[in-house]
Amino acid sequence: MTTIKIAGVPEHFNLPWHLSMENGDFEKENIDLQWTDVPEGTGKMCQMLRDGQTDVAVILTEGIVKDIIAGNPSKIVQVYVESPLIWGIHVAANSGYKKLADLENTTVAISRLGSGSQLMAYVNAGNQGWETENLQFKIVNTIDGAVEALTNGTADYFMWERFMTKPLVDKGAFRRLEDCPTPWPCFVIAVRNEILEKRPEIISKIIKIINSATKEFKDIPSIEKTLALKYHQKIEDIEEWLSLTRWSQNTFSEIMLNKVQNQLFQLKIIEKKGTFEDIVRTV
Repeated sequence: MTTIKIAGVPEHFNLPWHLSMENGDFEKENIDLQWTDVPEGTGKMCQMLRDGQTDVAVILTEGIVKDIIAGNPSKIVQVYVESPLIWGIHVAANSGYKKLADLENTTVAISRLGSGSQLMAYVNAGNQGWETENLQFKIVNTIDGAVEALTNGTADYFMWERFMTKPLVDKGAFRRLEDCPTPWPCFVIAVRNEILEKRPEIISKIIKIINSATKEFKDIPSIEKTLALKYHQKIEDIEEWLSLTRWSQNTFSEIMLNKVQNQLFQLKIIEKKGTFEDIVRTV
């Protein structure tokens, strides 16, 4: 039995992994897949890949591209979710901010440096024509930390996946001003180079199993009820999310990588671009 450590956010996107593990799909292939939930998100997972705390990460595209260019010894092996991530732009429910323009030159709560919540703040600022150099950040680690920061006024807005944050909007902790979808596929699967060198056949098996799971995921009877219950969502929100979400069984193309890098470079999130071979490997 080969042990492989994998990390991902505790969100509905990753239920196919958990169902496959519960079904024993990896065990049948002699793989002990050990999952770690990482509520802090992509910045933390990048660090875990660097430190060898995880072998595989289901991670935001922009975050891992940036970190591989910055020296993370990992590669993207596949697109996991090809649809954009819909980031909600949230303020405290009782704040005076009424429209997106009100947030220029205010403080944005982020889970940690290099996280999707930070990188997408740059994307949103670029979309609005704001000076990205003026962005100010408050590190809050988790959604709970963001609730605290927005409520006590140490930060002004917080960007997080719209549907996972919807319960906080429903109960009156946050108010969502607008959405900011990623201009690229949202999640990819990244693997440490050491594991790719030593265990390419194991990674290939893992990819094959999860691809089979995601291909059939939406056809599972009452899957919307399962998701709603597990992730504390309303059925109608889950149904909308399912209609917008497309899992992928495809490799990460050079055209897509160029698109991501060009935008990150333009926003000054990265100072240089990497080659396709630096960042992507097909297994």
